[in-house]
Amino acid sequence: MSTSKTTQPPMDPGTGEADRLQLDLARAQGDAYGRALAHMTNEVANDGGAQEAGDYVVGYAVEEAEGMYEYVDGNATWRDPEDENVHLEVSVRDRADGRFVPAVRVTATLVAPDGTDAGTHQLPLLWHPMIYHYGRNVRVPSDGEYTLRVHVDPPTFMRHDEVNGKRFLEPVDVEFTGVSVSRGQD
Repeated sequence: MSTSKTTQPPMDPGTGEADRLQLDLARAQGDAYGRALAHMTNEVANDGGAQEAGDYVVGYAVEEAEGMYEYVDGNATWRDPEDENVHLEVSVRDRADGRFVPAVRVTATLVAPDGTDAGTHQLPLLWHPMIYHYGRNVRVPSDGEYTLRVHVDPPTFMRHDEVNGKRFLEPVDVEFTGVSVSRGQD
């Protein structure tokens, strides 16, 4: 996943809500998140990439399906992959400063090498000891070069600052081609 610097925040440091130091601190958070993404993509995942779209940088990583806790009847219950054979991860970052954007609805569609739709999935927010991301385990029919289409709906969270807070208002769609998918189990 790209860790290149994103553009300067399109924010006015003189609005009373965000001064230059605060914007620098936001970029430092984004830089730290970017280093974690680079580690996940370069050291952990089988494949990954990123591209700018609107106010966001949308990235992905693909790795073997993995176990995780999920809530069942109010209790955290460990669940190992069953039929799933791939773990699909998507990061949604602020294009201006690189910070993780929470509370977006992410939907991902995988298109198999033969052109058939291999499934569309909503990707919930996942906590990881190193990095927040959106993701889930999915089942794909074969190894190969897939197309990944990601749709991100804007977050509904409240925003500070009348000038700088008018961001993340439009949905975005990105497409990654040549996504190398290797099934972790059959």
